[in-house]
Amino acid sequence: MNSVTYTIDELPKVAKEILEADKSHCLLFYGDLGAGKTTLIKEIVKQLGSTDRVSSPTFSLVNQYEAKKSSIFHFDFYRIEDEEEAYDIGFEEYLDSNAYKLIEWPEKIKNLLPENCTQLLLTKKGEHKRNLKLLR
Repeated sequence: MNSVTYTIDELPKVAKEILEADKSHCLLFYGDLGAGKTTLIKEIVKQLGSTDRVSSPTFSLVNQYEAKKSSIFHFDFYRIEDEEEAYDIGFEEYLDSNAYKLIEWPEKIKNLLPENCTQLLLTKKGEHKRNLKLLR
């Protein structure tokens, strides 16, 4: 999967393909506000076996969800001013864990990211369609 345009009904299939393609347990979600990052993350968390309620950690910066085989950390760096704020929450320690790391707005912390993360670009294609492009 390099690029796919999908509707909300196709979200489970898209999330499954992402998880099959990912080797790093680190997913970076790029895209404008309203591109569908959090919606896609909700489905990924569900497919990883978590029944936790997923919401964007815009103010807390990180939410933790429990899945069958591991923890999942969901980061949202939209509101941070500089990378120092990521250091303040112990971001490096999260990266060292075997848990899944799902990161919204990774461009805000680009100097802290490991090189092996799966990069995903989401764009809005009309009211009911989104495009997902696998960058790396």
